[in-house]
Amino acid sequence: MRKFFSWPRRLWLRIPFWILMLVVLFFVGRFAVDSVIPWRPVPVAQVPFLEHAATKTLGNTQVTVSALGAEESYHVFGRPLALLGIQPIWVKVKNDERVPLWYLRAGTDNEWYSPYEAYYANRLRAPREDNKKMEQLFYSLSFQNPVMPGETKSGFIFTRLDEGTKPVDIDVIGLGVVRSFSFQVRVPGFFSDVRQDVYQPDPSKVVVVESEAELRAELEKYPAEVTNKEGDKTGDPLNIVCVGAPQDVFPAFSRRGWHPTEQTRGASVMKTIRSALFGRVYLYSPVSPLYVYGRSQDLSAQKARGDVNMRNHLRLWLTPLRYHDKQVWLGQISRDIGVRVIWGIPPTTHKIDPDTDEARNGLTQDLAYSQALARFGFVKGVGAAPREQPRHNLTGDPFFTDGLRVVLFFENRPTTLGRIEMVDWERPPGMPAGSLFGMGGANDQRPKD
Repeated sequence: MRKFFSWPRRLWLRIPFWILMLVVLFFVGRFAVDSVIPWRPVPVAQVPFLEHAATKTLGNTQVTVSALGAEESYHVFGRPLALLGIQPIWVKVKNDERVPLWYLRAGTDNEWYSPYEAYYANRLRAPREDNKKMEQLFYSLSFQNPVMPGETKSGFIFTRLDEGTKPVDIDVIGLGVVRSFSFQVRVPGFFSDVRQDVYQPDPSKVVVVESEAELRAELEKYPAEVTNKEGDKTGDPLNIVCVGAPQDVFPAFSRRGWHPTEQTRGASVMKTIRSALFGRVYLYSPVSPLYVYGRSQDLSAQKARGDVNMRNHLRLWLTPLRYHDKQVWLGQISRDIGVRVIWGIPPTTHKIDPDTDEARNGLTQDLAYSQALARFGFVKGVGAAPREQPRHNLTGDPFFTDGLRVVLFFENRPTTLGRIEMVDWERPPGMPAGSLFGMGGANDQRPKD
């Protein structure tokens, strides 16, 4: 017994030494890297982040924004900000109002980094004389309030990192003036799953409807289920429709924590495997292709939870239908509840929640908090499939549904919860008129008031 404990006791005495050595090696390595790699920021005018900027005007206020990719932020600030989860956003405000305007950073990111905080996280260990210059750079390039009448100001704010696309909300206020802008801007350096040959309908085949009755009739003619590539097998129900301008629809999803999915490639597959094995969150995990109109989804997105095993994900297809001048997207949403492997091309690794109405209704309630959902309604879709007689998707997972698809109408924000309207079309079982909240699943057995 004495011998059994003697070896761990000797080892224990050595542990502090090895911990000390690791700490020393870390700081020596950091010092060496900072010494060998010089701090050489590139002049802002030479970094092409304005090539993917976006501009909007409301009233007499114009705002331009650009989200910097990892390489761009490295060039501007001379340090790898993205490795620490920091993303600079460039903001320009042109004030042609009659009063001074203030830009509210918390509206863009309520956990933004101050200029000094961003600098301090990226400071050099050597040579120290560059740190003062770096601190000054972070401050001089940051956005400064207020913007006086007739003035234009620009600068960076430091936000949490997003890849692929970045939702940017800009709120500027002055005496009697409130201007709210929503952007969905591209972040370079991300291999997005958005189709490179984005579908553009033949102008001769575009159908424009003006009334809700015409829109409802057209939507009820649309495909009810996704298919495989060959089109000879059907799968998950097409249970959502999004109606609105892109600048209203997509920021609404991003504002509620939805992220674009990454292309299925070696790096993304490895990230997915690590997320599954170690329970890490992977915000951009790929989804497999499904087909409508003979083509795979035009774009896909997911809302990650604890790890890759559990997430909500959706796929959208642009249709040739237009409601007034607004685009109409047909989509499918489901909730992943676990992992299993079905060998195919590509292999499938998730099991879905069989109550697909729960995912559909959950999305509606989620987007109600985006301040961009103005109305919603239900039209006929795949048809009812009761819990006792479920249908099955392409990978054999059962699903049950009331058979309806939700139609979501988006407008420029803000629309508060109390102003969201329900269109009087179809109504899911147990849902009272005009209700957002009481939307249970397809076979909700909970007592109704």
